[in-house]
Amino acid sequence: MTVVCLESLTFGLGRLVRAADALGERLRLLTRDPAYYAYELAGLPPGALDVVETDTFDVQRLSEDLHRTPELHGLISSTDTWTLVGAELTTRHDLPGLDPAVLRLTRDKAAVRNRLHERGLTRGRAVEATAPGTDLRELLLKEAGLPAVLKDTAGTGSQNVWLVRDGEELDAALGEAAGRRLTGRLFAEPYFTGPVYSAETLTWSGRTRLLGVSSRLMSPEPHFREEITAFPVAFPEARRVSLERWLGEVLAALGYTDRFAHVEFVLTADGPEVVEVNPRIGGALVGEGLCRALGVNVYEAMIEAALGRRPRLMDAALPGGPAVAFVLGYPAAPGTFTGVAGLDRLAAMPGSPAWYPVKRIGDAVEHLGDSRGYAGIVYAEAETAELATHRAVAAANAVRVRTEPFPPPAGAGARGD
Repeated sequence: MTVVCLESLTFGLGRLVRAADALGERLRLLTRDPAYYAYELAGLPPGALDVVETDTFDVQRLSEDLHRTPELHGLISSTDTWTLVGAELTTRHDLPGLDPAVLRLTRDKAAVRNRLHERGLTRGRAVEATAPGTDLRELLLKEAGLPAVLKDTAGTGSQNVWLVRDGEELDAALGEAAGRRLTGRLFAEPYFTGPVYSAETLTWSGRTRLLGVSSRLMSPEPHFREEITAFPVAFPEARRVSLERWLGEVLAALGYTDRFAHVEFVLTADGPEVVEVNPRIGGALVGEGLCRALGVNVYEAMIEAALGRRPRLMDAALPGGPAVAFVLGYPAAPGTFTGVAGLDRLAAMPGSPAWYPVKRIGDAVEHLGDSRGYAGIVYAEAETAELATHRAVAAANAVRVRTEPFPPPAGAGARGD
């Protein structure tokens, strides 16, 4: 009785193993690099799951491994990168799963924007230069105007996202994008201003339950670097009910009938506006925060959905727990990651703060403008998300992520005779 996990988010694997055990299933992790999960694996007893090192982009090889898996009951694919690989495998092996067409839609941010616009759920359309000879710059200025956002249709982690507020920034962004390797296509959309949140939802048979909303405190413009998250945001009940209804309409418009979703949105002066819809549980420590704040192991719902069963979490009364917050730890400068100072001070601080490592000593930190740059996460708890944020920020202020400058390129500084 096996459930296969095709890669995983950085955190949550331990919770997933315990969820599988509770449901009488054995978890089997297929991964390109087991060291990526070193922190999670270190917290599990030996033999708690089966770890198979393989090329997780090779669909045929993965399919052969699934054929050899004893009593295969389900497949979990909880990352953006492997969403479509997982969809192909669930189809080949007739396993429970969302319609692959729905997953392909959610991985195309431009298509999502246009679908929601058609259904009256967003004020802005996506702008793409699809016709031969069409110039994206001219099209953007004509159809959307400024400010606007340029982004990758299949991007993740706030990578390849540019805020353009005037013609100079637009030209600079188009120039940068031309030199980048995009996962999808370059497109533009209106820039919706206001605080950013992410809704953590669970859907089954077309009904959506809002488990809670996370705050998303970002870096100053023009970057979109994620820095601080807290859960659950204390919305007035009428606003919470309204958000749950709106989220159900958004997901239904995309044909999203089952499983977790992580919906990022901006709460503008005119109401909520979708940023993107992710067909998975939230990343970083969002899943851990859900478990602690709700008082249940939400990963049991992930296993149940993979088995094709209605998750009990859809109807369960939630005992609750502490509110949580976490701060992403970025170094002050790019370079080779050498360690973290100040961790010894966390034990004396309120909120049971803890450091969750992401980078390994010796890793290169090249990009500080998006989530590729953080080396770990400072986590804390309190009675409310607001108080948890204060504690997490205070703890993060005591921690310093250290890097050493990269060595100069070979031959740099050499003089010719």
